[in-house]
Amino acid sequence: MIQDIYPLHLDNAYQNKAPSTDSRILAFLENRIFLKNEEEITYLTYEQLQEACRNTGKEVPACVYLFSVGGEDYFLTGLWEKFTLPGFSYHKMLETRSMRPKEKVLVAATAWHLYVWYRDNCFCGRCGEKLVHSREQRMLQCSYCGNMVFPKIAPAVIVGVTDGTKILMTKYANREYKRYALIAGFTEIGETAEETVKREVEEEVGLHVKNIRYYKSQPWGFDSNLLLGYFCELEEREKIRLDENELSLAEWVDYRDIPDDPEGLSLTKEMMLYFREEQKKKENCLDTQNE
Repeated sequence: MIQDIYPLHLDNAYQNKAPSTDSRILAFLENRIFLKNEEEITYLTYEQLQEACRNTGKEVPACVYLFSVGGEDYFLTGLWEKFTLPGFSYHKMLETRSMRPKEKVLVAATAWHLYVWYRDNCFCGRCGEKLVHSREQRMLQCSYCGNMVFPKIAPAVIVGVTDGTKILMTKYANREYKRYALIAGFTEIGETAEETVKREVEEEVGLHVKNIRYYKSQPWGFDSNLLLGYFCELEEREKIRLDENELSLAEWVDYRDIPDDPEGLSLTKEMMLYFREEQKKKENCLDTQNE
């Protein structure tokens, strides 16, 4: 999955520090990220940013420390879409999913997560005064009323609904992502993750499930989420009643027809392949017993 970058490590502890010449700089414009993508992703260095500013007569914009990956520091800066740097351009965030290497995709998603938080929290929601960054931790604070604002992380479930050798696969309605997915949804206030699983399945496809089992979790910075993966079984055979506001398709797919995953990033795809491999093991065991 996207976070599996061993032996490298994402160190997300906040530090009050300035960039060095070889620090990497992240910039976003709407839903796009500034980078060079040739054989693999390359991010701008602080030295390149300084040079671009000198060449255009602009001041070097402020940069805030984000995190480090494999000892390489990453910083967020403001918009400077008028700069022209050879090979660099803005790419849609969705496009980064098919880029390489994986650790640079994780950088893009996690930086986007923090960028959205900074972008959407310029002013205090309690009194309206401007928020300032804490020097000690990843937190925005109002100097007038003392309100503290931490990065938003939204818990959501990914649900693999199974019926024997089949799994329920879906496609989203009115979204940029068009490939197969699983039932998914956000946990609501006062609700356990397991209750979210049952509710989302009922709301999106009109089915009832049992034997809900936790699989694993994943940070998903593209949508500011912490994804919680669950498998469950169809309680009784019912007709799918599709919520067309959420989904364009929901269908039962035999494990033999589950496609490979070239990205290797998402919990959703890992769960599909996990189900496929578990069913293969069961089939092989039966073949061995019948010999």
